[in-house]
Amino acid sequence: MILPYTLRLVCLCLASFFLVHAALALAARCLAPAALGFAGRLPAQSAARLLLALRLFPASVALAAVAGLCVPSYLSLEQEDGAEFVGLTCLAAALFGAAIWTISWARSLRAAIRSHRYVRQCRRAGSIWIADGSAPFLGLAGIVRPKLIVSRSVADALDRDQLTAAIRHERAHQSSADNLKRLLLLLAPDALPFLRGFASVERAWFRFTEWAADDRAVSQDAACSLSLAEALVRVARLGAAAQASPLMSHFVAPSVDISVRVERLLSPTIEAAARKPGRRIALSGALIAFPAAVLAIAQPATLRSVHGLLERLMR
Repeated sequence: MILPYTLRLVCLCLASFFLVHAALALAARCLAPAALGFAGRLPAQSAARLLLALRLFPASVALAAVAGLCVPSYLSLEQEDGAEFVGLTCLAAALFGAAIWTISWARSLRAAIRSHRYVRQCRRAGSIWIADGSAPFLGLAGIVRPKLIVSRSVADALDRDQLTAAIRHERAHQSSADNLKRLLLLLAPDALPFLRGFASVERAWFRFTEWAADDRAVSQDAACSLSLAEALVRVARLGAAAQASPLMSHFVAPSVDISVRVERLLSPTIEAAARKPGRRIALSGALIAFPAAVLAIAQPATLRSVHGLLERLMR
């Protein structure tokens, strides 16, 4: 197919993203069992960070490769005059790249709309929002300014200490920006259209985020553990409410075993949500690696090599 200058750039960007992302997704998928096993030996908050990084790694690196290598090399070295032929392999890879991004954006938009519609049905009562429907719900909705929503049935079922403990759990989700991380998971494309290759990683991430929120809720007050465990049991007995949106945190998440959470809360070895030095080490490493990567990309030889690969892909 003969394409003009700008459409060739779009096609190459989508094709390059798909190929790099597919290779990295395959590598990450192979590492997933080992990562899940290692995460099980970490504190809940650290485990959640590890699994989130693993899930977002393929898309993040592929986007960086396209933005930092593909686009600069094409703009600086490709001739603007005339149209050129683009082969079927490049076109097919570009179509797959467009498909996986369309699917990820569509599911994210659908989840955001469902979350917004649910919040519109609630009414504000001070610092919380009340859902007057019969379905039991306690959780957070929203990304930028998350709203704590409590259904009337849950508020009536919990005593003051239990409700306070449950609210502290949800505030822990808010301070960790877990709803934003949920959005990133939805936006992260799959290796192939309609293929959920990281379902086990995402389920484990949900489990560890609930454990981490439990730990943070009781870290400042050990006596809160019993109230939080009782709140979990009481809300679970009300019945599982239909998930309004994947972008909303649920106090009793249907994908997380309640019995395990209760056992952890009643265990004397529950982990405190402390800031780990490893996080500072990782941040320092990233700050060192980023300038080095920028310097490498800025080299003319690097751009020429990348442009040569793009020319071969386009043919």
